Amino acid sequence: MRTPVSDPQKVGPYQIIGRLGSGGMGWVYLGRSPTGRKVAVKVVRPEFCEEPEFRDRFAREVSAARSVDGLFTAAVVDADTDGDPPWLATVYVPGPSLSEEVARNGPLPEAQVRLLGAGLAEALRAIHGAGVVHRDLKPSNVLLAPDGPRVIDFGISRIVGESGLTRSGVVLGTPAFMSPEQITGMMVGPSSDIFSLGGILFFAATGKWPFGGGDGHLYRLVHGEAALETAPAALRGLIGRCLAKAPADRPDLDTLLGDLLADAQPVLGPLVTAEQALNLGGWPFPAVAETIQAHGEAPPEGHGGTAGASASCLTLHAQALLDAGLTDALVMEAVRRAGR
Repeated sequence: MRTPVSDPQKVGPYQIIGRLGSGGMGWVYLGRSPTGRKVAVKVVRPEFCEEPEFRDRFAREVSAARSVDGLFTAAVVDADTDGDPPWLATVYVPGPSLSEEVARNGPLPEAQVRLLGAGLAEALRAIHGAGVVHRDLKPSNVLLAPDGPRVIDFGISRIVGESGLTRSGVVLGTPAFMSPEQITGMMVGPSSDIFSLGGILFFAATGKWPFGGGDGHLYRLVHGEAALETAPAALRGLIGRCLAKAPADRPDLDTLLGDLLADAQPVLGPLVTAEQALNLGGWPFPAVAETIQAHGEAPPEGHGGTAGASASCLTLHAQALLDAGLTDALVMEAVRRAGR
């Protein structure tokens, strides 16, 4: 039996080409503007739609994210925080995520990890310079573009100075790459993103989570030590400093960038930038370039919008049930009850 729901054909002014992915906050679609520009459109999940506090926070965070302007970020270009459901659109980055690249080609060599880290440090400079803390920096939120890495998804970013708790005390983020203060609900500042960046560098160099997985993972992250011995020796100290438990013990971005670009300084001088180092280092690397090309040529994964479909909380609620693996009959019953 054919499912009674589909992805939307249009969100705001953007024609939906296909689904790029989904997460705890919503679905991400590849869209096309009336002028033909490709954008990534994030649509909020329906369970958040009726929460005034969420809408207020979402509007505030979108406003903050709009102020972020950096070479290594994907800028917010449009949004409707009052929509049904709320959505935002960012620049579309035609490249794989770091998690996808590592899964396909394995961990990156040390030199590539350094260049990746330099680009991400520059991205955090722009983000923190706008008074924003990302709070969900992880491999799937790092895209590998033809001219360098991009940090995406400000879906749970916070203005500096706000608590890490949201929605009745629920902590949002991805546990494997969250900072200890984020997990324990303490005040979250820019140094929290430095901790997450250390986890990303460890993942890029080893293909593993810094504190392992399974039972006890969160306890190890808050109280234990990362398995630094599995990382390249030359990167252990740098990653370890980023993963310090106390925020004050983590390096600032200037220090971190200098450490990451130390190999390029003899050639480009002490004031070398991440952009210069990426050009000198031959970004994108051959394996990454092949993945970028394949990613750009392949159609987006998931479903395309169907004629007559439009984004609504009812439609997306039914889609959420489908994503959860429920049968068509259960989905139809949910739609019937919601439509009463």
